Amino acid sequence: MPTISVDKAELFKAIGKDEKYTSEEFDELCFEFGIELDEDTTDQDRPMVNGVREAPQLKIEIPANRYDMLCFEGIALNLNVFLGNQTCPNYRLVAPSGGELQTMIVHEPTKDVRSLVSCAVLRNITFTQERYNSFISLQDKLHANLARQRTLVSIGTHDLDTIQGPFHYKAEKPDQIKFVALNQDKTMTAADLMNHYEKDKHLGRFLHIIKDKPKYPVIYDDKNRVLSLPPIINSNHSKIKLTTKNVFIEITATDKTKVEIVNQMLIAMFSQYCDEPFTVEPVKIVSEHNSQTRETPDLSPREMVASVSYMNECTGLTLSTQEQCDLLKKMGHKATPSKGDDDSLDISVPIIRADVLHQADIMEDLAVAYGFNKLPRYYPNKSGGVGAPLPINKLSDVVRTESAMAGWTEALPLILCSHDENYAWLNRKDDGTKAIRLQNPKSLEYQIVRTSLLPGLLKTVRENKHRPVPLKVFEVSDVAFKALELERKTRNERHLGACWYGKTSGFEVVHGLLDRVMGMLDVAFRDSEKVKKDGKVNQYWIEELDDPTFFHGHSASIHVKLDGGKDQIIGEFGVLHPTVLKNYELPFPVSALEINLEDFL
Repeated sequence: MPTISVDKAELFKAIGKDEKYTSEEFDELCFEFGIELDEDTTDQDRPMVNGVREAPQLKIEIPANRYDMLCFEGIALNLNVFLGNQTCPNYRLVAPSGGELQTMIVHEPTKDVRSLVSCAVLRNITFTQERYNSFISLQDKLHANLARQRTLVSIGTHDLDTIQGPFHYKAEKPDQIKFVALNQDKTMTAADLMNHYEKDKHLGRFLHIIKDKPKYPVIYDDKNRVLSLPPIINSNHSKIKLTTKNVFIEITATDKTKVEIVNQMLIAMFSQYCDEPFTVEPVKIVSEHNSQTRETPDLSPREMVASVSYMNECTGLTLSTQEQCDLLKKMGHKATPSKGDDDSLDISVPIIRADVLHQADIMEDLAVAYGFNKLPRYYPNKSGGVGAPLPINKLSDVVRTESAMAGWTEALPLILCSHDENYAWLNRKDDGTKAIRLQNPKSLEYQIVRTSLLPGLLKTVRENKHRPVPLKVFEVSDVAFKALELERKTRNERHLGACWYGKTSGFEVVHGLLDRVMGMLDVAFRDSEKVKKDGKVNQYWIEELDDPTFFHGHSASIHVKLDGGKDQIIGEFGVLHPTVLKNYELPFPVSALEINLEDFL
């Protein structure tokens, strides 16, 4: 979790507490709100800053999803709302006095680098040294946290009075981009900057994001002056200073959701220092990618619906609709009873609460506002508050237990493997539609997510082939496949895999494990007496299989008919082909089994 250092006296003053307010009392307040006071430096030997000893600091641990509390302003705002000192601000968009908005034109080539942009203007802002430091620190925290070290989002802030719109977001060759970088004194090309900052401890770790691109993203003003080279560095020309009155914010990104969240966090925290507090000037974005025009930022609260009975059930409370509405105001929400539905609340979630995604988050806020220590101890009946294993995990544990009791040893190999291990070494071909490839694998051993359990099991046998034979190993775990029809574009399957390694083929041994597992799952063999008496029972059978992974004539596919449904193939088993054994450096025969357990649910 991020740890934020704030001036103790200033924070106590901001939340309306006098000098008699103790660290113990503040620690209790933090606990009630759901954050943690990690350290108070009052009694410590504090460092000297410009000849003056640093003021006592409070170091506060913030949950990783609370982007609105990564600075002094956010902590003070949320605690004031929680304490009832103020309500959540009403953030407003206000057009400039002339009526004409600043414009950012996004040119076509940027779609191949960082295609997304969001902007805003803070007018007539007043900086002090503390506010300026907090403004820069929040950007660093957002870069490190939400922006994933600038790979997803990067922020540029500029003195609007030193530049002139409309602004242009382009992608150009590195040698064509020339400017004086922030805190530098000579003009360099973007290619020169890459070499200049290569060993820089701060900026050097971001260079890889665009270094190998044929074109770099760059932002110009209307006089062709460079504002920034995202996501690396800003121009020295538009540098923010203490005397800056109008701030132009440009945020480039590869993630549509996060770019808007970052914009909202910045303006929500620092628009309070504008002459007209909590007002923001929008910016028009004209994109050549899709011929669309829009205005950013979006300050409208997100509308949600939460169930009154659900929240009472989860917390063990019996609060009325109005009582829940009053409590949710302490967490910044605007809640009102839904019209025509006595069991629902209409929730307006403010822009600062990007962490609220589901009514479960609203329920958690209700519990925080009510007080964790005051919640009753009770056993929930209807809500999802009682933990239980997923059906597939419960089934997997049963299969593991039965396999181990049958004398097999469980292996736990890695889920990543090389492309050859998953395909070529098993005499299989990759049609490009199944395997999930890693974009930047660290080594040849970890190129893809496995689509079969066999590579890991065979490598396990290989590393233990010096042990007495036979070896009997199994694994019950996931494999993964592409699934472009799904939102996440992938899917997992739970498989059972087993390998028998010895001086004879051992085909009958893996066949015996198959029969044991099927018997335990209450699936009868098709020719058994049980099936003859009742043809509707779950049943399985095997058919000859011609698969290059297995020795010709020594393999079979496994078929099942469950709940009177259609016949389906759930796996295969057999004696592995000699070339497979050679690829895995195994001198003795191996019989292998692999079945899909998902079909038994």
